[in-house]
Amino acid sequence: MKYEHRFLVNAPVEAVADFHKSSASLKAITPPPFVMRVHHAPARLAEGDVMDFTMWAGPIPIHWVARIEDVSPYGFVDKQVKGPFKHWQHRHTFRPRGAHTTEVIDEVEAELRLHPWWGAVGGGMWAGLPTLFAYRQQRTRSLLEMTGRHGA
Repeated sequence: MKYEHRFLVNAPVEAVADFHKSSASLKAITPPPFVMRVHHAPARLAEGDVMDFTMWAGPIPIHWVARIEDVSPYGFVDKQVKGPFKHWQHRHTFRPRGAHTTEVIDEVEAELRLHPWWGAVGGGMWAGLPTLFAYRQQRTRSLLEMTGRHGA
């Protein structure tokens, strides 16, 4: 399965990449009713780093471990090491579209587990990706554009 989401944010590419490489940003762009609890993650994500977290979907705890790969000034990949999917890879790409505009591209490839419980949980999460990424788009714009973190 593949999913892609794109949007523009009025911030330079360096500010957008810096925001997404902060492990604290994951909590900031996670929509309610999900609650994130990060067990371990470096403050700044770099090649080979591992994030270990639990995402609570209401009363359901979803433990997830992701490894950070292919880090560049224009993006990175988080790959599930442990979690609800058989396979999950999320490529974050940041493309400059002017001095103060960046296109954010999220590409997700996933495969559901053939398991009665985790297959259903993963299927529900997959069905919710459009809502999840719409929220992330709004929050990213809000946090980067309104706070002026990009130096404008």
